[in-house]
Formats: sequence, C-alpha cells, structure tokens
Amino acid sequence: MRIAMPSEKGMIYQHFGQATEFTVYEVEAELIKNKEFIPVEGPGDEALANFLTLHSVNIVICGNIGSSVKSALRAKRIELIPGITGTADDAIVKYLSGEKMGNPDMECVHQQEEEHNHQYEHH
Repeated sequence: MRIAMPSEKGMIYQHFGQATEFTVYEVEAELIKNKEFIPVEGPGDEALANFLTLHSVNIVICGNIGSSVKSALRAKRIELIPGITGTADDAIVKYLSGEKMGNPDMECVHQQEEEHNHQYEHH
C-alpha cells in the first residue's frame, strides 16, 4: 500500500491544490518499507489525481482540500483522510496505529480566493 501526503519541510502542506511535493510511504504489513519525496509534475485537480495514480497511491492524508479535488480522487478510487495537521511522519504513525484521525467533512470552501492571495504572496 502507498500512502501520500502533500508536504513541505516535513509538515503536511495545508493547501492540497497548491502542493509542490508529496511524501509517499510504502507500507507493507503495517510497517513502513520506504519513504520518498516526489515533486508534483503539474497543477490542477485532475493532474494531481493522475499524478497520485501514476505513483500507485492508495490513500491520501492531507489538510484542507477542495471539493473538486475530492471528486477527482474519489474517481481514481483513492481513499482520502482530510483535516490533518502536523508532520507527515507523525500522521503515518497515527494512521498505522489505527488511531481515529481526520475529518471527512473537511473542505476548503475558499480555495480559489486563497489560491489567488497565495499567488501574490510569492511574487
């Protein structure tokens, strides 16, 4: 099983649609076999869903996520656990220990506005 998290400097990146990197854990029999950092290859909801499918991701653990990305992941049959903060390493440990986590109703309703403001912060 492969579990991915949008990340930046080891932390779960809170704006899924703007993620530039994913931490991907290879898990077998509830043990982490491998951890890698994979840069995102293209922007957009469908591109992110395709990127995760290309890298054989089964589960995504993330912070805030918009409804269109949720739909794109659902269409690819990728399980989603939104509403998570903190480090990617802490999140994977909690997930593998069976701890209840996330908020399935978490949705970024101001995604476009945040993206707009976020773009100006970087220029």
